[in-house]
Order: sequence, then structure tokens, then C-alpha cells
Amino acid sequence: MQRIIVYTFLAAALISLFACKKYVEVELPPNQVIAKDAFRDDKTATATIAGIYSNMNSYSNGFANTFGSFLPGMSADEFYYALSTASFDAFKENALLKDESYVNNLWNQPYSFIYQANAILEGLGDPSISAGVTAAVKKQLMGEAKFLRAFCHFYLLNYFGDVPLITNTDYKTNTSLPRTPAAKVYEAIIADLKDAQDLMGAEYPTAERTRANKAVATALLARAYLYTGKWAEAEAAASTVIGNTKYRLLKDLNKVFLRSSEETLLQLQAVNTVTGAGGMNTWEGFSIVPASPTARGYYNLRNELVQAFEPGDLRKASWVNTYVTGGNTFYYPYKYKNRLKSPVEEYSMVIRFAEQYLVRAEARAQQNKTDDALADLDTLRHRAALPDLPSNLDKTAILSAVEQERRVELFLEWGHRWFDLKRTGRATAVLSPIKTKWKPTAVLYPIPNEAIRTNPNLEQNDGYK
Repeated sequence: MQRIIVYTFLAAALISLFACKKYVEVELPPNQVIAKDAFRDDKTATATIAGIYSNMNSYSNGFANTFGSFLPGMSADEFYYALSTASFDAFKENALLKDESYVNNLWNQPYSFIYQANAILEGLGDPSISAGVTAAVKKQLMGEAKFLRAFCHFYLLNYFGDVPLITNTDYKTNTSLPRTPAAKVYEAIIADLKDAQDLMGAEYPTAERTRANKAVATALLARAYLYTGKWAEAEAAASTVIGNTKYRLLKDLNKVFLRSSEETLLQLQAVNTVTGAGGMNTWEGFSIVPASPTARGYYNLRNELVQAFEPGDLRKASWVNTYVTGGNTFYYPYKYKNRLKSPVEEYSMVIRFAEQYLVRAEARAQQNKTDDALADLDTLRHRAALPDLPSNLDKTAILSAVEQERRVELFLEWGHRWFDLKRTGRATAVLSPIKTKWKPTAVLYPIPNEAIRTNPNLEQNDGYK
């Protein structure tokens, strides 16, 4: 079963990619498409890559929308489900079991997208199949496929630690691969992102920022360099993005997560819409925002995060809201304002411009460029109506300030806080005082039972054996 879920056959993958026209308006081929038909011309080839983005946001509780932010947020000190639900409580309490069903989404779905990206790369790379695709379109699509492969490997690596590195569609071989050391996976991620930079253009291939371009690859590359301790490279890549005039920090924080936001590097377009009271904008907003001004919410911020905001921080004023139930006030994330609204105003944010200042600040601090690091942090603090940090902070204090700014800037976005606590070795110090079931081995999620059952070469993470 796992082999079918994770490494679907090429034809099935390509058929699914044509299921939605949201990202690109093309005449779709018949459902019984075969590989050569998928790459017969620019339109059909473009539909294959557009379909991956569409599939990433088609359903709730997916790796690429709610679960990619919610589950790591619960694992960290950001967020919890207001009612008692065993699966969510397991993340909140860092007490996952190896057969936890929600972990399957974080494993199966990225590998499915990786397989589809590999199928596209192989199809476009075969002249006998893709002769009808123009050189410019072929380059852009191959760049996007490499970006998406790197993106998915990055998240798998940060959820599970060492993971199989999949770079082709040979499912018979891939479903028996052992776990690849993290350093090797990062090498492949960085190589893919460098290739994506070279292949993709500076302009977005669509009117909206819902498919990757060169800057998107550069932004993720900056993050990958940061995570691997390549400080100079991280600083340079982040500087390239910051210097790009397509992007800017918005003064009005309430506009940051709109579909038209100039702070967007990459968003996922609304795919499914809910009729009735208005259209669904994002799965995140649909899940979090209460159904009415007097209704209760179901996802609350932890007090530790609420109290982490400095007095007067506009991020709290703009991105946090409250509801009252049983005479008690609870806080919930309010970056996405719309539960249902038509026409659609918000798309799911995947990569955001502000992160690049935080990447560069940390990279600069690690190189003892303290004044420059402070300048980057103060840029974000000014936007939040906070004063400059003291100018005499040393490297250790600046890195602490980076952690704080990342916490209040990027909360509930794609697991940044959870990844930060792990990569800096701070998880146990921060989480053990507030989580009674915490164990150091909880920094990694368990490899799903079904994956191990069908692949005897996979070893389970410590703490789940």
C-alpha cells in the first residue's frame, strides 16, 4: 500500500496533475493520458507542473497547507487544538506513536510530489517525448521541478532526520532505499536549488506569485545555507533577494498575507472554494478563524507565545486575535483574516520576504558582523513599531535576539519555530519545562510504520523503536 501511496506510477501521477486548471488555463488532455502526451507541447507540459502546486493545496490537513504549519506549531511552543483530540494532543505533548496517522501526511505527500517532480524532469529531459516543448518553457519547468523536489526534501529532512533521497521514478529501487544521511540530502537540496536558479527566469511565469521563479529558489537556498552553517553563502543569497525590487516589507501588517502582497515570494493559490457564505480563501484561515464574531475558535496560541511579544508590537495587534468562551479570553493566530470570503483575498503564504532579513541577520551575527546583523533585525522591529536593539549587543546576545524576532515574526508559518529550536539545540531547554512528556528524542517525528513495514531497509528513529 505504501509503495502505491508514496511512489505512484508515472501515468497515475500525471493524470492527477491535470485535474485542475486553476494555475494555468490550458486545454487539458484526456484522462487516459500517457507520458508522451503530457509533454507534447508547451501547454500540456506546463499543466504538469501547475498540477503539483494545485495538488499541494487541494485538500485540508495536507503537508502543504494546514498540517505543514499546525503540527510543528503544536510540537513547539506556539499553538494547540482547543478540544481534546488524541492525534493533535500527541503533537502538543510531544508524545507521538510510531503509528500516528497524521505523521503519514508529512511523509507520504512530500514523497508523492517528489515523484511527480522527478517524472516531469525525466519527461522533459527525454527529447523523444518533449520535442514539442520550446527551450524556454522547458528550462522554466525543469527549474520549478527541481525547486519543488528540493522544497519537499527540505521538509522531510527537518521532520524526520535522515530520509531516503529520491531523484528518479524507479519506484522498485526507491521503495527499498535506506535513509540517506542528512548532510547528503542537504547537498542534493542545495544542488537542486542552484540548478533551479540557473534554469528559471526572474519573472513569475503567471500573473500571480503562485509558481516559483529565480528569487524563490534563491530564498530557499539562503535558508538551506543557514541550516547547514554556510554563513557567508546564506548572507549572500539573502542579500540577493533583499536587493530585488520586486519585493518589499509592507508597512501595513494587515496586508502582508493578501494574494496581492508584495511581501510574497511564493503563495499557493486557492483551489477549492466553499459556496454559501462566501468562498474559502485558505485552509489555514478556514480552520482557525471562528465562524462568527461571537463563536469560539478551535486553535489557540499558547500563553508562552502570547507573552513573548513586547509591549506595543504591531505584530501582536495585527496578527493575533481573541475570542471569549466560558468567561475566559483565548488568543488565536490572525495572519489570515478570512474564513470565507468572496472574491478571494488571501492565498496561503509559502515563502515570505521578511524571512530573508532574519536569515541574513543570523548569518551576519555568526560572522561577527554585529552592526549589520542589528540593522537587519531593526528593520523588522521598525515595521512592528518597536525601538532599535541596543547597539552594544555581542554575538551571543544578537543570536538570542534573532531567535526572538523569528519567534514573533514567523509564528505558525511552516514550522519555523519548531525547526529553529531543533537546529540550534534549544529544544530541550525551551520545551522540557512546559511539556511534561518531553524527551530529547522527540525532536524527530517517527518514520511511519507502513513505510518501515514495506521497506526493510528503513530504520526507525530513536524513541519510537
